[in-house]
Amino acid sequence: MTNDFRLLKPYTDRMPEECGVVGIYNAGDLPIPGSMYYALHSVQHRGEESCGMAIAGEQGGIRYHKDMGLVTDVMTEEALENIGNGRVAIGHVRYSTQAENLAINAQPLVVRSRKGQLALAHNGNLINAVTLRRELEEDGTIFQTAVDSEVMANLIARSTKGALAEAIPEMMARVRGSYALVAMNEKQLVGVRDPFGIRPLCLGRKGNSYILASESCAIEVLGGEYIRDIRPGEIIMIDDGGIHSIQTKAADKSALCVFEFVYFARTDSTMDGIGVYNARYEAGRLLAQIAPVEADLVVGVPDSALPAAMGYAKASGIPYGDGLVKNRYIGRTFIQPEQSMREQGVRMKLAALRRNVHGKRIVLVDDSIVRGTTSLQIVEMLRMAGARQVHMRISSPPVVSPCYFGIDTPDKDQLIGANHSVEEIAKMIGVDSLAYLDIDGLQRTVEYGNCGFCMGCFTGEYPMDVKETCECVCKSKK
Repeated sequence: MTNDFRLLKPYTDRMPEECGVVGIYNAGDLPIPGSMYYALHSVQHRGEESCGMAIAGEQGGIRYHKDMGLVTDVMTEEALENIGNGRVAIGHVRYSTQAENLAINAQPLVVRSRKGQLALAHNGNLINAVTLRRELEEDGTIFQTAVDSEVMANLIARSTKGALAEAIPEMMARVRGSYALVAMNEKQLVGVRDPFGIRPLCLGRKGNSYILASESCAIEVLGGEYIRDIRPGEIIMIDDGGIHSIQTKAADKSALCVFEFVYFARTDSTMDGIGVYNARYEAGRLLAQIAPVEADLVVGVPDSALPAAMGYAKASGIPYGDGLVKNRYIGRTFIQPEQSMREQGVRMKLAALRRNVHGKRIVLVDDSIVRGTTSLQIVEMLRMAGARQVHMRISSPPVVSPCYFGIDTPDKDQLIGANHSVEEIAKMIGVDSLAYLDIDGLQRTVEYGNCGFCMGCFTGEYPMDVKETCECVCKSKK
């Protein structure tokens, strides 16, 4: 058996989320920066390479601290003391591509303009960012970072409108793509969601204070109450006068990224009316119906696939049990540059429980297969631990297309699902059988939500024309 796909350029066998954002308007119920620290920590899974926070200080002006590393590494006690307290704050955690893994690209971005100081933090990707950046540079704008947030900040700053409530809609009319944006000046907290609602953003409250966050888990960790999700195309402005909503033009059909429910979001979060745990459990239940198999034990790959494994076990009648244990203190092995080091990193993160799997026929449930390298190693672990058979079940369809809206995916020629049949993939990763949840099943897992979905990575069909991004990417590689 040959495994040429293991020679691909360095990448994790997952689709890492680009970032997570948090905003807080403190009316005395949410002391800053401690509240921001815990909120950022709760969305750490959305980005592990850099983080930062900006606070409108009690003495005036916006203070900020950001750097490469995890929240616990960057937001030290000394750093939090130096940044001080305040009334308005935003924060950011980021995962970047290897080429952009620089401290200068860490967010929030803090700028000065005739509108005063402004800070922004952004989750998503502008598909016309290259075009807009070129236009702004030709008009004399100087850029210091490679992030789309700086394009958005410049468009806001250059607006002839004085107030953010007027300048932000002007910016939204020019940008195309996905964004969940939190912004602030010294007196206002602002939340913005793109017209398709591709990237998530929700609103919560604690007492008279308000929280904006990529996921509801950030609200709950602060003891707050989840109110609702920001609507596609909506601008939320929070100040001493309370909450003000501005609804700009939204798409006819919203398109929340469905991969949030497959893998990205934390299991205890709720997005657009859909509980992440419930969607994953339902995926496993449906998978058992369309892809049954005789086995002794159902095992989930920690952590995102565990609810699906439980759903599969319940529907199939096969006992659910622990077959893999996760080392939660390993850190970020996905940035290891050498293939051999990355493979060792997987074994440091996961280990097979020999006593539970030895001599048994295992149903191994995972949420997705991107390249196949991690799946191969996990199957090898189970074989070495004595598993008699390994039947893999994936709680989403094959990933066949890249994402253009803020998720760092490999090129299509490196997606194993785009270039091989299910039978070929089964042979390549060494399983006795392999089956995926189909598109219809995936849609059924989220059918009780109040939004539409982007399923571009599974179907190749996107909510907007991505030709401009494709051309920019091709030109940049020449």
